[in-house]
Amino acid sequence: MTKTNPGRFFEDYRIGDIIRHAVPRTVSGGERALYHALYPARHALHSSDEFARASGLDGSPMDDLIAFHIVFGKTVPDVSLNAIANLGYAEGRWLKPVHAGDTLRSESEVIGLKENSNGKSGVLYVRTRGLNQDDEIVMEYVRWVMVRKRDAAAPAPDVVVPDLAKTVAPADLVVPEGLDFTSYDFDLAGEPYRLGDYGIGEIIDHVDGVTVEEAEHMLATRLWQNTAKVHFDVTAREDGKRLIYGGHVISMARALSFNGLANAQMIVALNAGAHANPCFSGDTVRAWSEVLDIAETPAPGVGAIRLRTVAHTGKAGDHGLKGGDGKYLPHVLLDLDYWALIPA
Repeated sequence: MTKTNPGRFFEDYRIGDIIRHAVPRTVSGGERALYHALYPARHALHSSDEFARASGLDGSPMDDLIAFHIVFGKTVPDVSLNAIANLGYAEGRWLKPVHAGDTLRSESEVIGLKENSNGKSGVLYVRTRGLNQDDEIVMEYVRWVMVRKRDAAAPAPDVVVPDLAKTVAPADLVVPEGLDFTSYDFDLAGEPYRLGDYGIGEIIDHVDGVTVEEAEHMLATRLWQNTAKVHFDVTAREDGKRLIYGGHVISMARALSFNGLANAQMIVALNAGAHANPCFSGDTVRAWSEVLDIAETPAPGVGAIRLRTVAHTGKAGDHGLKGGDGKYLPHVLLDLDYWALIPA
């Protein structure tokens, strides 16, 4: 009897399956330090306990994407170990801040299956939840991945494609308990801009670029316990390259967005996301953002801004996204649509 795990293939999934992912992980200040070393991350609320306390919180929470990476990484052995591509995200919400000392675990429900016309793979939809030591949901999201079949002759399942919301409604955004920006210190945060200084349709070029190094992305992917073969094993792809974990690009783009969006302090929802083209070591990542919407929240002094942040390997100031055929341009790496909290 073999005891090793080759991962699940498309025909192994059934609608309604609940998958409890190994292994729970207690987070510490080490995750914060490594995160800030791997990315140019410097949003004040995630950097300073004193800034967070002045904003009504008990202390500085972990960067929102730390929670995402940990929750996501645990799903890989059960969801995407044999994936060809991670296709998209929807209905993501951060429901409770994560602090040092919290223990996170993940579980996923299979909510959709659709075999591809080639009969060799299919698209799997899962809703994943990250829970803490008190069984409170700290975040949730839907993602869909293209997964290989073990046996091309295996019968196709009934097609189930979930009906997913295009955006998270402002009324469904969860503001952390106690958050209050009425005494917000713009000098310490790094920029003077509040919600009213941004206009729908405005494009912000984040100016800076960071070249992705092999060692850094390998360290990051191990940190999040992401075991996908394409990130580590050069024989897993025909081109002999290790694919950069898409979440590494997300964090890089978010960190670069500080220049122009320093006060977009907390990500609270993920409306949509596409890893448009692969990223490899040696690529220089730049980013720009478009303001898609703005909204009020019930929290004092706290507004919400909906952003589309695009990561790319083009030149600074290049805001191209799609060609005339509707497909992403080859230099576009990431197209991310999300809500963040910002002083009103």
